[in-house]
Formats: sequence, structure tokens, C-alpha cells
Amino acid sequence: MKLFKEKENEIPLAERMRPKDFSDFVGQKHIVGKGKILRQAIENDKLFSMIFWGPPGSGKTTLAKIIAQKTNSHFIYFSAVDVSSKEIKKIVQEAKTRLKAYGQKTILFLDEIHRFNKAQQAIFLPYVEDGSIILIASTTENPSFEVISPLLSRCKVFVLKSLTKDEIRKILIRALKDKENGLGNEKIEIEEKALDYLAESANNDARIALNNLEIAAKIAPLNKKGIKIIDRKIVEEVVQKKILFYDKKGEEHYNLISAFIKSLRRSDVDAALYYLARMLEAGEDPEFIARRMIIFASEDIGNANPTALVVATSAFLALQFVGLPEAELNLAQTAIYLAKSAKSRAVANALFSAKEDVKKYGNLPVPLHLRNPETKLMKELGYGKKENEGNLPKKLKGRKYYRV
Repeated sequence: MKLFKEKENEIPLAERMRPKDFSDFVGQKHIVGKGKILRQAIENDKLFSMIFWGPPGSGKTTLAKIIAQKTNSHFIYFSAVDVSSKEIKKIVQEAKTRLKAYGQKTILFLDEIHRFNKAQQAIFLPYVEDGSIILIASTTENPSFEVISPLLSRCKVFVLKSLTKDEIRKILIRALKDKENGLGNEKIEIEEKALDYLAESANNDARIALNNLEIAAKIAPLNKKGIKIIDRKIVEEVVQKKILFYDKKGEEHYNLISAFIKSLRRSDVDAALYYLARMLEAGEDPEFIARRMIIFASEDIGNANPTALVVATSAFLALQFVGLPEAELNLAQTAIYLAKSAKSRAVANALFSAKEDVKKYGNLPVPLHLRNPETKLMKELGYGKKENEGNLPKKLKGRKYYRV
């Protein structure tokens, strides 16, 4: 019994505290509250193919574990990182055989479906379509971009929200009190400021919060009464720095750069600086940010302030000469300059209008007077002859692209 308890304690606190029922599940009331479709489907074992989309630590895998506890179907859990196409085909074929032979459905929970390519995702299609399997997948990325359309159309998407600070706090308190799976059997006292900081620094991720609490509990000193005291200083030592949720190839990458550019466009200096800081802290490629500012200088400012392009280009050069972290100041200076600058899309609109005519009319002949008379014949045909008919092809005579 003692050996079993020691092995049990080796399991991370975050895993031990994973809820097995809705009574312990925190957050996501909009999809698992009483009477909601998902909760009814799980409790009545009337499941259908679905996708859980939400940030890390919001409860996607926990919902899968609850489903595993409550379903009479054969439940298989696997991660897209650990399984091959060959294994997938074997699993789904076994599911079809199981249904035919025993009448038992199979629920496949696929974690991180966005890591599967199109061909791998397509393997599930015929089996989801004929009911051989019920596919439940999870992803931190927007399924509109990461899941193939035929599969997406056959799955109900449930969007999980980031946990709030109060919800994270509630999870931490439960872990401190729980004597069976948590830290309730240990003599621990935690300061309110330390508890608040643990909740704040977790970046809305319950797993991070519980991992940090577990480490803090291990290193906390004992007082004279033999009680571990977790104070703000200990928590700060454990946390050190918030881990920002950011995938350079994922949706959050595009969300932040979009917010940054729109803030520049709306001349909101403070918002632009905030999103710039978010990207830099999360490890975004600073050259990517600098390039976007160069584009912005011509696209959104243009000749309303031609110097903007010079400033943006200089920031890119400064970044290459100086490097981070010092060049962050160059990027910030440029962002402020661009945000405060006069705006004009005249250059961009002019180019886009001209390109529309190119696509619409194709290769219109260049007026003869604009052509170089390289030979005697060409000269006789009128190449280079001075005219007053303008310089555009005849079909576009009088066209105005650049409007200030």
C-alpha cells in the first residue's frame, strides 16, 4: 500500500486534480452548464462527432476524461503527435469491426488535431460519415483553418473560453483542500497575495497554475509549528515570468499582428505599444514586425508623410545593426511615429485600381509615342512620335488612379 501511494504521489498535481465529473469541473458554463447541449449529450451518452477549440489549460482534455468515465462506448485517447497514419487506419478499422460484431460504438478522442495534415485528417471521413466512429478532437488553433472542410462540416465545434483569474483561484483552493488527490494532507498555509499571484501569472491556464502551486509547496519553508508557508516571494521565485500563449504559426500570431496594425491605423499609440510588447515578450520574430511596419508606411500613410517609409526602413536596419533587446526601443519609436502620423491610403488604392484594369483588359498596346524607335521601320510606323493624347493605352484614356 505504501509503494502504491508513493507512485501515486509521483503523478503531477495537475493530473491528480483533473475532474472526473461535472461537479468538480470549473468554467465553460456556456457549454457544460446544466441543460446545455454538450452536457446533456455526455450525461445521456448520446454523443456525436465534435471539436473542442480553446486555449491551453481551458479543460479540453478534462472533458474528454469525463466523457470516458460516462460513456458505454469503447473510448480511445491518443495525441496527434504520437500516432502515425498506419496506426490511425488500424484503429478506425478495428472500430468498424467492433461495431459490426458487438454493436458497440467507438469514441476516438484526438488531441491536437491541428498537427495532422490533410491526408491524415481525411482518413477519418468515411468512418465518421457512416457512424463507425464518433470523433472528438481538440485544438488550440482555429479549426476553420486547421481542419479540412469535409471533416469540419461533420463535427459540431464547441468553443472553450480562457479561464478567468477567479476560476483559476477556485481550482487552486480546491487543490489545497483536497485530501485524496491534492495537498490537503500537507500542512500548508498560503498568503492571499501569493494565491492571487499564482492565479494571475498562470496566463489563464489551470495546468500552469497547479504546476506552480506544486513547486511552491515543495520549496516552501516550515515555520516553528511545522507548517509550510507559501508567500508572495516564493511564488515569484517559482513563476519568474509569465508564459505567454503564442504560436508563431497559429491564430494568435495573426490576431496580435492584426491588432497591432489596426491600432497603428487608428492612431492609438498606447494600444500599438501594448500589442508590440505582447509580441516581443512572446518571442515573435522582430524582423517580421519591422517588415510589417515598412509595409504599413506605404500602404496606410503613403505620401501623406513620405518620411514614414524612411523611419520604418531605418528601424529594420537598426534592428540588424543593434539586435535585441536594445533594438526594441527602435521598434517602439517607429510604432509611435507611425501611429501619430497622418494617414492616407491613396498610394495603395491607386495601385490596386491600376491592377484591376490590368486584370480586366489584359495586354493593352503601349501607345506608339512611348515606344523607342530602335529601327528605321519602327520610326516609320510612328514609334517615338510626339503626341498629345496622353500616355495611357487608348482604352484607358482619362483614367485616374491616384486620388489624394
